[in-house]
Amino acid sequence: MTDFEDRYWTSGDGLRLHFRLYDGDSTRPPVICLPGLTRNARDFEDLAARLAGKWRVLCPEMRGRGDSDYAKDPMTYQPLQYLQDVEALLAQEGIERFVAIGTSLGGLLTMLLAIRNPDRIAAAVLNDIGPEVSAAGLERIRGYVGQGRNFETWMHAARALQESSGDVYPDWEITDWLRYAKRIMALGTGGRIAFDYDMKIAEPFEAPQGAAPQVDMWPMFDALAMRPLLVLRGETSDILEPHVAAKMAARPGVELLTLPRIGHVPTLDEAESIAAIERLLERVV
Repeated sequence: MTDFEDRYWTSGDGLRLHFRLYDGDSTRPPVICLPGLTRNARDFEDLAARLAGKWRVLCPEMRGRGDSDYAKDPMTYQPLQYLQDVEALLAQEGIERFVAIGTSLGGLLTMLLAIRNPDRIAAAVLNDIGPEVSAAGLERIRGYVGQGRNFETWMHAARALQESSGDVYPDWEITDWLRYAKRIMALGTGGRIAFDYDMKIAEPFEAPQGAAPQVDMWPMFDALAMRPLLVLRGETSDILEPHVAAKMAARPGVELLTLPRIGHVPTLDEAESIAAIERLLERVV
């Protein structure tokens, strides 16, 4: 596994937030990997290791996830606050232009970053997310976020994930589920294994409008125009529907890759995903 440096930045409201930094060619725009709602920097560990050396890679953890501080006010667990947090990271690191790889929520943040300042996006990957989010998928997310289950062993955790998410990754073996568990969970108090995020991130979903932006997001997507753009979609995704993905792919310069027998979300470890990301990076100038 390629070495990385654990680093930190400070949010506008004083939280100490964590990111992994993988060293690489400083003459190229860095790659910034933005994780999904309940996820952390470990989601990108294999991809970042693969890109490191040729590219500097930053893997930030949003407030309330991984090694980042938990928020004092749970209602700050929402996209516009995450946007401000990421912009504080960019300012600290002196990053003016970058490649964004955004999974789910991270893809929403990529579009928000683009509409705020399109020139800073050198290229982007939107992983199983688009400017329209399926209502059924959002309802499923509301059903599981903040459910604080914990487990005695990693095998118990892996079996529980297999039971709850087997339809998302139907071809996985138990070794895959163990690896997945160690990405999204951590050893907590009392020696129990638990999900590696603040359960209070669920609270904004209880508000009438939920935690997703209630605006027309197509202008945000179109802010990514005229630059290399890859859209990844799991074939059975309940978040990015086929007709939305097709509409995205109709924009000039967009490559759409649908990964068979995968739901929400592709892990970015798939051979097809890796090849597509490498094709995208070859187009970065």
